[in-house]
Amino acid sequence: MNLAQFPRRRYTTGSTPIQPLNRLSDLLGGPSLYIKRDDMLGLAGGGNKARKLEFLMADAIAQGADMVITCGAVQSNHCRLTLAAAVQEGLQCHLVIEERVPGSYRPDASGNNFLFHLMGVDGMTVVPPDTNMMLAMQEVAERLSRQGRRPYIIPGGGSNAIGATGYIACADELESQLFDEALNIDTVVCASGSGGTHAGLVAGFHGSNSRIPVVGINVRFPKEQQEDTIYRLASEAADRVGVLSVIPRENVVCFDEYVGPGYSLPTSEMVEAVNLVARLEGILLDPVYTGKAMAGLIGLIRQGYFTKSQRVLFLHTGGWPALFAYTDLFYADWARNQ
Repeated sequence: MNLAQFPRRRYTTGSTPIQPLNRLSDLLGGPSLYIKRDDMLGLAGGGNKARKLEFLMADAIAQGADMVITCGAVQSNHCRLTLAAAVQEGLQCHLVIEERVPGSYRPDASGNNFLFHLMGVDGMTVVPPDTNMMLAMQEVAERLSRQGRRPYIIPGGGSNAIGATGYIACADELESQLFDEALNIDTVVCASGSGGTHAGLVAGFHGSNSRIPVVGINVRFPKEQQEDTIYRLASEAADRVGVLSVIPRENVVCFDEYVGPGYSLPTSEMVEAVNLVARLEGILLDPVYTGKAMAGLIGLIRQGYFTKSQRVLFLHTGGWPALFAYTDLFYADWARNQ
């Protein structure tokens, strides 16, 4: 794979670090846990979408766009980072926000919503649950085009073949780090949402023949639906970068037992995971993605899915600014446990 052939903007200098999670590993009695800190990527507050946006923003600029349109949920990390990238590039940004949980949108909310306004978002359209988000973005694009703008649409989560290229590049970065550090990882675990991160890793590891398995912890959709999405996107991304062999369907593994009542809705396992990682490792997870993904990793360890002798790497996809929209939840949990 020659990834240098693809236009790319750079929002991060160097590689994100890999750290051992020694205290969490000891508490759980194994396996040996490690974390790749993609929460330390560039742009405002860090997170996995920065890798996708390096390729997506380069494509937008190459097409002569003067603004980007993207979408996400009420506390969307993707929207925050897309807006930050647009600000750096001198482009305008319009956000289409889906109120996936009825009544959850507040224009004066904290967390990412506050950051949208702090960074000077150029427009926001709030739509109800189950809206066709691509159609909603196209309607905004048509309206703005009539005003003389040149909009570029970025799909939710930046998850198309262009965006997933960012995590094919991450797979390459990770393999190089593991070699340099003489660290042999048995499995990578990540949150599986819009799919670009999970799919890019699957495509990247397959393309390099590293055979590192990737386990996705679903944050929204049922297992079969999510696995189909990841497989399709991984195949499209692999084809884009020139991977010649077909990705085996069994390379895509998802668990949906940790979604709870729905996307962004809290679970006791998520609260436990966020608290444990903060208090044992000093690392902040978010309630929507990494908190549920870590809850899934902990749950799989307790079920014996991973052996005590294995080495498992958790990909931290960022999102901690959303914590500030969930403070009441954590204060209530601490009060109950005093």
